[in-house]
Amino acid sequence: MLQGSILQQLEASHRHSARPIHFGVYYKNTLVALCHALEDHILTKDNDPLVITAFQQGKWYLQEANRYADIAQHSREIVIMAAADAGFAEHPTGQLPNINLVGLATNDPVAQEWHLIILAPDYTAMVICQELSEADYGKDGLPTCDLERKFYGLWTFEPQLVEETAELAIAHIKDYHPELGLKLSQHKQAIHPAICPAAEVATVVARVVDYLKTGQENLSMPTIAHQKFLDRNLVSNEIQAFLRMAQLIDLADISNPVAATEVASIVETMGQLLDLPAWQIKRLRLAALLHRIDPLQKAESLITPSHLRNTYQEDAPSCPLACPLVPAAQALRIMPRLRAIAQIITHQSECWDGTGEPAGLAGDDIPLESRILSLISEFQLQVNQYKYSSKGGVEILSQALDQCRKQQSTRFDPKLVDTLTLLVMGLQQGLDLPIMTPNVSSGLWLLDSRWDSHSKSSEQIEIYPK
Repeated sequence: MLQGSILQQLEASHRHSARPIHFGVYYKNTLVALCHALEDHILTKDNDPLVITAFQQGKWYLQEANRYADIAQHSREIVIMAAADAGFAEHPTGQLPNINLVGLATNDPVAQEWHLIILAPDYTAMVICQELSEADYGKDGLPTCDLERKFYGLWTFEPQLVEETAELAIAHIKDYHPELGLKLSQHKQAIHPAICPAAEVATVVARVVDYLKTGQENLSMPTIAHQKFLDRNLVSNEIQAFLRMAQLIDLADISNPVAATEVASIVETMGQLLDLPAWQIKRLRLAALLHRIDPLQKAESLITPSHLRNTYQEDAPSCPLACPLVPAAQALRIMPRLRAIAQIITHQSECWDGTGEPAGLAGDDIPLESRILSLISEFQLQVNQYKYSSKGGVEILSQALDQCRKQQSTRFDPKLVDTLTLLVMGLQQGLDLPIMTPNVSSGLWLLDSRWDSHSKSSEQIEIYPK
């Protein structure tokens, strides 16, 4: 990272924190799709966001200038940073009263960055990236066409991170225009962002996935190999969109803010105890990370009850999904790889005795992963509720297990409760269950070659630098 750049300052401030930032590599077409999706959500709202962008060069701004004239009608203030060239300041959009142009010096490290920072009371989003250097590209050197350009950074909806980055950007702008910097600080202080409601984030995520797919389909690929890399980058970012939505849901629950991460860790261990294949454990882990996406839990059945069907398919169903028009479910529907995940999440509210929802499935008719997810999410919830008790960890685990046992053979699969009992015994005797925060910027680690039409698995194709 370039010293003094906004990305480098953000990374440095989190380097030794409890939540270090994970960065990924994005192709240019991915960033265009991401930014357009996040910007277009501004056009659907009247929440007067503060918008700060960096376009590297003026010619890139000119391609988006007309869009920003529309965005300005829905924004309180927009700042556009770019090298002062190619008519950057002469375009009519630059004359609008709430648009501010900041011409960057050629030696300014921010001139190598691509930013979109949106800060509003009920909607925050950010893309912050820096173009790879010639050394970063390795032996192949700098790309010969615009399509192959890559950027290092991240995107997020997290209010705290967006606020922090906005402060860094405003401080940088003050070096060029102190009065503008002061005005932006006042605007920022007047905005008190809250975590965006899950349903609204689901709408943005659906738009992000749609834009990513549409942008990819409109590209002319130079080679089949390059097509594969762009496809995998696309899939990774689609998954990132859902994981970031799940992160916001966890952050909004101040009483249980690490539920998804803890459930994912426990279900993975359960899968190993049950000797499930690696691809199924990986799929179960992804479902656990996404299991709190509320709209999906209210979706209709994705599979038909036993008296109307032959067998439950282990893989993602090839038939259209039966979900109603719920934003999150609609977004998942776009991705064939996530249809099985939607199915697992939807049926986690089924009961072993057939009294659950949405399909009234009973016993082994309930998908195995749904049964595991249902049990472990309840166990984690009980552990979290007991953790403030005066008793120690062993007692907390026993209490949580007892609550699950009370629902054995009614809500929960009795065999799975027995397996959970073995796991709890191991934890009480010192078994370490590492809780690892997933690297959301590298979504491909959650996919297995079994879901891929390419000959190489996601572990064999390295898109993201280590």
